[in-house]
Amino acid sequence: MIEYENLRLVNQAYEQDFQHALSGFLANGWYILGEQVKLFEDEFAEYCGSKYCVGLASGLDALFLSLLALDLPKGAEVIVPSNTYIATITSIINCGLKPILVEPRIETYNINPELIEANINSNTKAIMVVHLYGKPCEMEAIMSIANKYNIPVIEDCAQSHGAILNNKMTGTWGVFGAFSFYPTKNLGALGDAGAIITDNEELALKIKALRNYGSHKKYCNDYIGINSRLDELQATFLRIKLKDLDRLNLHKNKLGDLYLDRIENPNIILPVKQKNSKEAYHIFNIRCNNRDELKKYLLMKGIKTEIHYPLPPNKQKGYLKHIGNKSFPISELIHKTTLSLPISFSSTVEEIETVCSNINRFVAL
Repeated sequence: MIEYENLRLVNQAYEQDFQHALSGFLANGWYILGEQVKLFEDEFAEYCGSKYCVGLASGLDALFLSLLALDLPKGAEVIVPSNTYIATITSIINCGLKPILVEPRIETYNINPELIEANINSNTKAIMVVHLYGKPCEMEAIMSIANKYNIPVIEDCAQSHGAILNNKMTGTWGVFGAFSFYPTKNLGALGDAGAIITDNEELALKIKALRNYGSHKKYCNDYIGINSRLDELQATFLRIKLKDLDRLNLHKNKLGDLYLDRIENPNIILPVKQKNSKEAYHIFNIRCNNRDELKKYLLMKGIKTEIHYPLPPNKQKGYLKHIGNKSFPISELIHKTTLSLPISFSSTVEEIETVCSNINRFVAL
């Protein structure tokens, strides 16, 4: 069986380092916002080419606190892609803001900059873009529009650790870069974790307070905050894995290139490879009009796949009153046809070649 993801194998290589770090963690006896969090924040900021990093409890909290720190008026509109994971939309709604969904380019699955400006009005107070699957958005065009209207940009980098566009890391184009370190991410913790990067010192300090009940100083609360602190233990594990992130991304890019080179089935639509960009390939997604049939076929051949994602945000029951009864045909087409192939750090070249051979033999009924 070719697994879609095997976290046990992914983390097995770090087991000795984890055990050593755990011993140090237990001996130290400091569990919340200690030395390891500070060191990880410094190291991740340096890796991304950002001045500041604030460690948080999850990627959703990173998006939520990015919006909260901007002090946007209640009911303000936030432009967001129509085919993102639901967490992006959730963060906007939880802040008392209104998501304005904008369709993607069918070729990249990322928000189409050419459609953004038509959705801007006097109530538009932020743009939240998503580097979906680890593919960088068209940030130069997006930032040009944002700067024209003086609108802050938040980058959802939950899937784009180490992705680069024009020699600039994702997360460093806008005011904030929001990251998730969920275990399946390219830089994955052994539990929930997240972070925000920014070059704005004032906002970085504010987010540090907001993550800790709005407090800079114990028992003194300058803001109404939340509890969203990166665990000291998760920071310890993330520091170990951060040193290996470039190698992991290199491996995933090698497997991604192999898919692009070897898959030749006319029923399959491959992702495009953008110029001047280095993808993170958190997910390698293909499209097929007979997606469900292909998924069953591959499983019969011993190949596990996933769907990211079966339903677009505008079809999610709990979100209808916030989005309205609107149709987003490009997004809906992507969600009906998308299929994610194995591209784990634990995946081998031989396994990917097997996946390609079987896909090339697939015949739609």
